[in-house]
Order: sequence, then structure tokens, then C-alpha cells
Amino acid sequence: MSGRVAAGSAKTPLTMAVASPAGAPEQTTSAPPASDPAAGGTPALDGSDVRGDGVVFAEREPDGELAAQRDAPVGGQAVLEGVMMRGVSNWAVAVRKPSAEQLSEGGLSPVEPALGEIEVTSYPLDSAMRRHRLLRLPIIRGVVALGGSMAIGFRALEVSANAQLPPEEEHEDPQEIPKGVWAGTVVIAIALAIVLFFLVPVGLTSLIKGQLGSSVLFWAVEGVVRTVIFLGYMLLLSRVRDLRRVFEYHGAEHKTISCFEAGLPLTPPNAQRFSRLHPRCGTSFLLVVMIVAIFVFAPIGLPAWYWLVITRILGVPLIAGISFELIKFAGRNRSRRWVRALMWPGMKLQLLTTREPDLDQLAVAIAALEGVLALETPGELSAEDLVGVEVVA
Repeated sequence: MSGRVAAGSAKTPLTMAVASPAGAPEQTTSAPPASDPAAGGTPALDGSDVRGDGVVFAEREPDGELAAQRDAPVGGQAVLEGVMMRGVSNWAVAVRKPSAEQLSEGGLSPVEPALGEIEVTSYPLDSAMRRHRLLRLPIIRGVVALGGSMAIGFRALEVSANAQLPPEEEHEDPQEIPKGVWAGTVVIAIALAIVLFFLVPVGLTSLIKGQLGSSVLFWAVEGVVRTVIFLGYMLLLSRVRDLRRVFEYHGAEHKTISCFEAGLPLTPPNAQRFSRLHPRCGTSFLLVVMIVAIFVFAPIGLPAWYWLVITRILGVPLIAGISFELIKFAGRNRSRRWVRALMWPGMKLQLLTTREPDLDQLAVAIAALEGVLALETPGELSAEDLVGVEVVA
């Protein structure tokens, strides 16, 4: 893999190119055998609990894959032919660029893998929660963190899209997206989600409000309608052929984070051994939102239709904040059986939004995480350093 990235200014992104075409032998066969830890490879993991050596924090799942047993302040997101990783004070995007041959043929199709080098760009991360103590309070911090994550996510998508363009079309000095544009994009995305998952369910349920005759039945039916719409949306999304490679990079992101959380060396073969599912995934978070909404709206009863609409809009931040706290709790307590049982539906839902990545895609995810680790060491930070840090995998 690549060398580390040197630190840069607060306003200028850091960029490096990793000469590693897809399929290169050094990416797929460089790790020593797993049974030879003395040679620098992966320690043999024969038992169900392998934390006894004080180094490896992983547990073997029934299907034979590994699952990390500790939480780390690292999150990420799949992008176009790449992965974004974020830590405590930095975030990085690693993208596999098209080869010269692919560019000469007109560029990539959505289902075609890029075959060029890996480009890693790192940016500083300045959380508003570090500057304002009020924003660190439970529930509130979840809303703030989600807004920040969406802004970074849109920026990462723009970086990955630009990386797929021919050199003459790329911006040599890309201008930063104005904060107003970021905020506007986040607002539009949130508004669409509110309409689809909150206003549409309450509107459909209101059509049979007279037949239900009970506030308990109303919120139960509304909750079922909301969850069905969400699951249907996720199912349709999983069947979009053009998103398959994005889902594969989503799986690579999860595997890489788990490999880091387990304390194993970051190599594609090591990361491949982990599950593509992660307890802090945004997909699980969305399912938790659907369920939490049922209980938040239950005490409201059965008021006039306009109060139903208003409460569904105003209740979204509260629901998001509570759901965020639950996801963070699950990540910190993932080794407890009762927590794993509660998170099981959300974990299984990730089967729709993740696919098994190949070693070249894992190399890209590792490059993104290394772009963050070159600037910080999340596992060795003090409690003061971690103030306001909230990340979702």
C-alpha cells in the first residue's frame, strides 16, 4: 500500500496518488500466512473469542467471518469507485481512477470497475460540537453529527465524481463548495425523507382514520405503513444495477473499519475475513428511526390532521437524536448478547445495501483509512480529544 500522507494547511486538501492498478499482485498476495504472526501476518484465530492476547479484539461468527469486539471513533461512506473515511479531526476520500485506456474509450459505465491508480485526498474536520458545549448534550449531539455527516458525504461524492473525469476536464484547483450550498443540499435531502417516511405514512393512515377509531390503532398502523414504505424503498434500491459497485465499496468500508477496530494489520486479506455488516451502519440507523418514531408519536394521540402533520415534522430531530444514541450504544456494547439480538434486524437489513468486495476494493478502503491515520491515531486519543466525536460507519 501507499506511504503516509503529510499534514497540510487547514484549508488545502492533501492529495497523493498510489500506483496500484486493480489486480496488482502486491495488493492481493502480499500478506504473510495467517498462521505465521511472527512473520508479520495475521494471528491465527481458532477460538470463538480471541481477545486473550490483548492485541486482537475479534470474535468468530457462526458463518466463519470475524466481527470486531470494540468500538473506535472511525466512520465512513461508500462513494463512486471509492470510500470516504472520517476520524476525529480529519476525513479522507480514496478513489480508484480510470485507466488511460478506459478514459480513451469514453470513461466508465456505472457497472464497470476502474483500473487505474488510487488517489487519496484528506481534509481537516472541525466539528461544531467542539466549540459549543450545548451541542454535546445527548439527543442534540446526534442531530448535529448527522447534519455534519451529510455535508461531508455530499462533498465526498463530489470529490469521487471529479476523480472519474479525464485530466483535461478535472479542476486543477477545485473550489470548495460554499457552506450555503452544503446546507441547502442537506435541507433538501432531509425534506424529501420527511415527506416520504413521515408525511406520506400519516397521510395514508388518515384516510382510514374514521374506521380505526382508536389512537392506539392509528399510531400502530401508521408505524407499520412507515416501516413497509422504508423496507420497500431499501429493497428497490438494492436492485438498482448501477449501484452494485457502490454497495461493494460499502462492504469494503465496513470490513476495513472492523479490521482496524479488531487491532489487525490493515491489509486486504485481513479485512476480507471480517463481516460486511457493522453495528454502527447508517442503514441500521434508518431502521431504528422507523421503530423509534412509533413510540415517539404514540403519546400524541389522534388530534386534527394538521397537528398530525406538524408533529411529524417537528418530531424528526427528536427521533433522529434518540436513534443516534441507540446506535452509538449498540456500537459500544456490541459484545453483549441482548444488544446483538436487538440489533439483529438492522444488521440483516445491511444485506441489501452492502455486497462482498474484492481485494482491490478493500485496498481502496484501506487507503482512505490510512489517509486519516496518517494525521491522527483515533485509538490513542484522550477523553478531551474525543469531546463531540460522533461517527456512524
